[in-house]
Amino acid sequence: MDIPEKEESAYREVRGLSRGLAVLRALNGMPGGIGTVSALARSTGIHRTTVKRLLETLRVDGLVHHKDDGASYALAFEVRRLSEGYAAADWIDQIAAPAMHAHLRALSWPSDLATPDSGFMIVRESTHRVSLLSQHRATIGIRIPMLVSSLGRAWLAWCAEEEREASLALLRERSDSIGKMARDEGYVKRIIRETRKRGYATNRGEWLSEASVTAIGFPIRVGQHAIGAINLVLQTNAVTDREISSRYVPLVQALSEEISKGVASFRRG
Repeated sequence: MDIPEKEESAYREVRGLSRGLAVLRALNGMPGGIGTVSALARSTGIHRTTVKRLLETLRVDGLVHHKDDGASYALAFEVRRLSEGYAAADWIDQIAAPAMHAHLRALSWPSDLATPDSGFMIVRESTHRVSLLSQHRATIGIRIPMLVSSLGRAWLAWCAEEEREASLALLRERSDSIGKMARDEGYVKRIIRETRKRGYATNRGEWLSEASVTAIGFPIRVGQHAIGAINLVLQTNAVTDREISSRYVPLVQALSEEISKGVASFRRG
């Protein structure tokens, strides 16, 4: 509904938001999307102290990250994802959701589809609400930790390198157990290496809030890189490792490939 002209004029601009957008535009115009506080202050005409404060706010929100030991800032992958807007939601609604529901009869167990967001995987679509074997009914919108979930591990193993590094940089700043894991370079490399070698991600109770769960995850890819991931959530005491590898892995792989192909065609269209 349109706002009447008089009512619209009563709203004042949010100056901080305007300045933050000005900094993002200036950074986008610099070589490689990288710039120093001083360069951004000169470009925008905003005082250096304010520019620094704006950049730190944008960094916390995942839109920029430190470069060159903090001397510069660079655009993060979250900025690129903003441009996808409704198109990103469209491929989930038009491609992923129908495929997930079509495969539910063969899978029986519930699936979640998630995309990365500021160091977490956010569930965008799910069959939990319709699967008879689900222990949950409302998972859409849940923030799932990356390093201990099959969704996060699948995305990290096959995403673009700059996206992986940006997410890990966010995770390393945390003061909890996830932050400690992210700072363990050997652990992170091992998880990614083993996931790639296996061809899919696993989680066998490492996510403590879901300790009774075994999950397998595959990336949703466009070209060579993952834009999200899909899992299958099983109760550990109800299925054997052999059953998972022989029955469920091929089924989830087929689902992930169907969605990936559909998304690629959707974007070309």
